[in-house]
Amino acid sequence: MKEKGSLVNVGLGMTLGSHITPLSRSYIEKADVVFVAASNNIVEQWVEGMNENVRSMQQYYQEGLPRIKTYQKMVEVMMTEVRAGKKVCGAFYGHPGVFAWAPHESIRQAKSEGFKAHMEPGVSAEDCLYADLGIDPGTYGCTHFEASQFIRKNKSFDSSAYLILWQIGILGSKYSNKFSTTKEFIQELVDLLLKTYLVDFEVTLYECAVLPIEQTYIRTVKLGELADSDTSLKTTLIIPPIP
Repeated sequence: MKEKGSLVNVGLGMTLGSHITPLSRSYIEKADVVFVAASNNIVEQWVEGMNENVRSMQQYYQEGLPRIKTYQKMVEVMMTEVRAGKKVCGAFYGHPGVFAWAPHESIRQAKSEGFKAHMEPGVSAEDCLYADLGIDPGTYGCTHFEASQFIRKNKSFDSSAYLILWQIGILGSKYSNKFSTTKEFIQELVDLLLKTYLVDFEVTLYECAVLPIEQTYIRTVKLGELADSDTSLKTTLIIPPIP
């Protein structure tokens, strides 16, 4: 009798080799096939050292291709192996459930079709942010938004708490099909924030380290200077509470 497939999506954590849990490593090692979505080739090669059948999903990211198409392809290739009776492990950068549509959707689909499926957590960029910047979310509270949604939906927030805006490096990509933003989009965000904060209010740009040899990127700038600051796919904007 053919063995029934299963799916587990695990988190690799943010910094290579430092953040993965023993349980997540075990799922990678024991899987029939591992699909990896990591931040760079070095991380993928590290995962390949744990299992002989590792397949990269980075190829599905393409400039100009709506991100939802990329995520749907990821779900499709994982579910194909689950349906074929394989023990499938999805290994995702950071936490598999944070800013990650494909892990949630693949688990939903697998369960709906009667397969065993679950998620194992990993260290996320949010966890690293609290540690690197010395922020306790319990002191003032934190409000988190994806930056483009924050602009489009003009989200309300409490300025007495931290405001954390994710993915400002792809701000304004309506269909999530680009890997960068423009000064004009950043200025649009600044103009929105200036309704609450002063132009010389200090904000922080943050990027956690991916490789052990990298340094965490932390830069404090005045809000009015934000549009002239460099950003990347990893950049997060932290706006402190108004005293």
